[in-house]
Amino acid sequence: NESVANDDPTAPPPSGFRLGQNHPNPFNPSTTISFTTTDPSKHYLLEIYNVKGQRVSTLHKGMLPTGQHRLVWNGKDAAGNDVASGVYFYRLSDGSLTQSRKMLLMK
Repeated sequence: NESVANDDPTAPPPSGFRLGQNHPNPFNPSTTISFTTTDPSKHYLLEIYNVKGQRVSTLHKGMLPTGQHRLVWNGKDAAGNDVASGVYFYRLSDGSLTQSRKMLLMK
């Protein structure tokens, strides 16, 4: 069943992608989010959310080639303002599968 989340970062992606843990974590001022995609025809969306569930930033929206990817979040919101210290979530979706992980910004 593809809707079951697999939190084992060493497991191969069942389909779509595998989202890794950001590094460093906790971080200041920036962190790298790594993920692996398996379907170059899908549109991937990588977004950052705060603990209230509000979208803070969109790091990627669109197609990606198969393979490993790394995107850096600079701790800023969509308007370019520094965000407050605290817990944030990053979420990767390909339209049918969604995975999210938690990260901590410490200033």
